[in-house]
Amino acid sequence: MNDYLRNQGYQWNHKKVHRIYQEMGLNLRVKPKKRLPSRDPQPLVTPKKANISWSLDFMSDSLEDGRTFRTLNIMDDFNREALCIKIDTSLPAMRVI
Repeated sequence: MNDYLRNQGYQWNHKKVHRIYQEMGLNLRVKPKKRLPSRDPQPLVTPKKANISWSLDFMSDSLEDGRTFRTLNIMDDFNREALCIKIDTSLPAMRVI
């Protein structure tokens, strides 16, 4: 823009051009809206019998003295039965695996 103004005969430096742009509010970049792809929701498939599909879930809470603990819940998707619940203040990745 500064080169364009110099070619038009104005002897303004880049700092003055920037200051004028800021005062006029022209320095704000207009962001185009992001187009989200159309979604085609599919219903969840329920297993036909037990032990075909399991789900893992972490939950956390805190004790009265402020210490936090986490639970690892392993659920069977067919009958919503809790297969295993591990409770500890720390559940490292190797223990989860």
